Amino acid sequence: MEPLPLVCSRYHAAVELIGRRWNGAILRALLDGPARYAQLREAIPQISDRMLSERLRELETEGLLTRHVAADAPVRVEYQLTGKGRDLEKAIMAIADWATRYVPAPALRDSA
Repeated sequence: MEPLPLVCSRYHAAVELIGRRWNGAILRALLDGPARYAQLREAIPQISDRMLSERLRELETEGLLTRHVAADAPVRVEYQLTGKGRDLEKAIMAIADWATRYVPAPALRDSA
């Protein structure tokens, strides 16, 4: 049996970044356009405020999104994908299509 080729380090780093918990959901939500923090929190109900803040900072540091601060009163912060982040659209949508076909929908909670 022949050994497998080494996994490309760039591929590995990309998969780790995009596959980190919550990053994929944040990127998917921002594919629909710019969003404020509260909108992202609502779109991803299970994420904590602390985790959303950390992931947004990480994705900004990686150059996948930008943070725009409007000097309105009150101050309004909006997040938007960069070109680099938008270039992930095909990959993210391919995963979304795959999930629709193969990942069972979570069971609905009983309201009682």
